[in-house]
Amino acid sequence: MPNYVARVRDGQGKSRTEKLTAESLAQARNNLRDLGFVVQDLKESQGGFSFDLQKFKNSMVSVSVKDKAVFSRQFAVLTNAGVAIVRSLGVLAEQCSNPKLKAALTDIGNDVQTGTNLSDSMRKHPQCFDNLYVSMVQAGEIGGVLDEVLNRLAKLLEDVARLQNQIKAALSYPVVVGVLATSIFVGMTVFLIPIFAKIFKDIGIELPALTQFLMNCSEVLRSFWSLVIIAGFIGLKIAYNQYYKTPVGKLTMDRVALKVPLFGDLIQKTAVARFSRTFGALTRSGVPILTCLEIVRDTSGNQIVANALDAARIEIQQGGMISVALQKEAVFPAMAIQMISIGEETGELDGMLMKVADFYEDEVEQAVKSLTSVLEPLMIVVLGGMVGTILLAMYLPMFKVFEKMG
Repeated sequence: MPNYVARVRDGQGKSRTEKLTAESLAQARNNLRDLGFVVQDLKESQGGFSFDLQKFKNSMVSVSVKDKAVFSRQFAVLTNAGVAIVRSLGVLAEQCSNPKLKAALTDIGNDVQTGTNLSDSMRKHPQCFDNLYVSMVQAGEIGGVLDEVLNRLAKLLEDVARLQNQIKAALSYPVVVGVLATSIFVGMTVFLIPIFAKIFKDIGIELPALTQFLMNCSEVLRSFWSLVIIAGFIGLKIAYNQYYKTPVGKLTMDRVALKVPLFGDLIQKTAVARFSRTFGALTRSGVPILTCLEIVRDTSGNQIVANALDAARIEIQQGGMISVALQKEAVFPAMAIQMISIGEETGELDGMLMKVADFYEDEVEQAVKSLTSVLEPLMIVVLGGMVGTILLAMYLPMFKVFEKMG
């Protein structure tokens, strides 16, 4: 009989690995359930070394927000039409263009066919379906409104994708121009300046300070010191990443990010819009508020915001209100807190959260436009200044040559 390896959760909620022997995958799953385990993952044990090329290819691919939005919308349509879940997953897996999502849907379909809940099957693929997605699907299964929840998920993911695209559009221009300006500066310094340096040396004139400085920069970039500089930047990047992984580092850098001119306001409004949209979708789908706050905290993207949401969760556990806790942390704008407070008082929290999300998504769009209008001329000035500095440094010695000739 084949051997199997399973990742299970025991009666105390702890995850562990179990090995067993059974005649089939279904029997192995039933045996584990008879022992009181909740099966999270189950597969046949592979003896010796084996390399799965397809799994390696899938690991190099990511599942985008747009991929999940399209899947959710199509899955909702099939479910609403009365198509069985297993058949729907099979149809969607066949036409899915993303190999990682395709493999995940195939595995989920097999699990559902053996009697596993859809949400439990999705939880085995965190790279495709995060905690937010799984919790909403689970709420839809319990409430018998899976198609409605999938439509809300599709709308939520589409809004998130639109917000991400707006931010990327704002950042793409300065990044491209910055890379172009740096490339031009390095190229002119490494290849153009040495030609003029040889001419000036043959003439034997005294170089201005700016020209001499660029000559020195050119020598450094053409020597082994350039490798030292590159290694230094890489070392700083690694050190920053390691520092950011620590609780103190993440808290410090996220606090700094909220105070950065221009970008800090954009980060705050994006966090408020994401929180409101996600929290509203979760509460509207029937997910408990405490669970909603845990999920939103993990998907906030900023430790300062996450701490504020943690405080709100503790406040609710003690019988308090979300708006009061958020107001104490002084992270969210006053208008957002007031609208949330009104939603709590009227019992329309999910609807008010959606209105907050709509408002701040519009604010993000306007902030992106303002940021782009400021960055575009600024980057053009920077690019022109870098090129102009090099040309000026090359022409300044020419005046001395003309004076010497005169």
